[in-house]
Amino acid sequence: MNLKSFQTDSETLAWTALASAQGVSSKIWLQAIEYYQLSPEELALNTSSLPEDVKKLTDQISQPLIDAALKWNKMDENRHIIAYSSSYYPESLKQLDSPPLVLFATGNCTLLQSPQIAIVGSRRASLQGKRIANDIGFGLSEYGIVVTSGLAMGIDCAAHQGALSGSTGTIAVMGTGPEIVYPAKNSKLYETINDSGGVTVTEFFPGQGPKPWHFPRRNRIIAALSLGTLVVEAKIKSGTLITANLAADMGREVFAVPGNIFHAYSEGCHWLIQQGAKLVTNINDILDEIGVQPTQLGLNVDQQNEKSTANSLATDKLLASVDYDITAIDVIAQRNALSVSQAMASLLEYELRGLVAAVPGGYVKLRGK
Repeated sequence: MNLKSFQTDSETLAWTALASAQGVSSKIWLQAIEYYQLSPEELALNTSSLPEDVKKLTDQISQPLIDAALKWNKMDENRHIIAYSSSYYPESLKQLDSPPLVLFATGNCTLLQSPQIAIVGSRRASLQGKRIANDIGFGLSEYGIVVTSGLAMGIDCAAHQGALSGSTGTIAVMGTGPEIVYPAKNSKLYETINDSGGVTVTEFFPGQGPKPWHFPRRNRIIAALSLGTLVVEAKIKSGTLITANLAADMGREVFAVPGNIFHAYSEGCHWLIQQGAKLVTNINDILDEIGVQPTQLGLNVDQQNEKSTANSLATDKLLASVDYDITAIDVIAQRNALSVSQAMASLLEYELRGLVAAVPGGYVKLRGK
């Protein structure tokens, strides 16, 4: 391989070449580099001076994958190949048993070095779950904490959107090549993240589509990047709990939002809490654990007044009569000794403030006491 024939710097190209050998784990490459005291460039050159067992590894380097990576990289200045030795490569990923040798990133790569909290959960999340993920994502972003998730439907999507509404940004870790959005429905979200100060990142080469075994690999990156992982709605047997367990195994914090004991998507969160995950009811539960003080936000007077008004509303009888599950309007009316029309008129104010939402069959509480 003629390294000098490419515009990409030789070190990045060499790491890309090693990563292209899909049948060789990154752990093996790193062990070979250390044992034989060879540089990535020396390995990728595949010279006759290499030991025979190393030659067997370098024979698996894929030129088509390398070409695809370089072509992808050159198409847009917002695209980056981040090698294992790059200053942009997150040190936290190097704690993995087999860390990615290269990352393909689109957008603001500096976010990868920022403090992060992962928010993950069910793809078939409830309205309440998505609202919680969105609110916490926004709150973390306002505190200067990057929200990391997996660009999936449901909780992931809501967390990304909440973070984008804040001031810090979001990281989407993909289970596909960097230009392939899965699910396709999130194509607009993918573009918004890349164009709005966020970053999408993957270890998979351009052109590689979604495969079942890609997502556990994606999940280990999400867990490793973050100071902690927050689970919002998950079944007992789910990829979400795999992410949480990976985070725990790496010594990261695990957080979980409790839910209705009769709801299947609360089972995973309740199990995590039983195993020692921190129960989260608001953003301060996370900030306290990672050492960020709420006073650091510096709310101005208007914001504080608005928050006080919302908290006052959240304690009154009408709002208390709305459950986090669907509550029929006639039940709400009965609980407050109101007519149905009076109850609906009163609930409109709470809808406008984002405290409740009208759904088929009645109303659900979104936040408040």
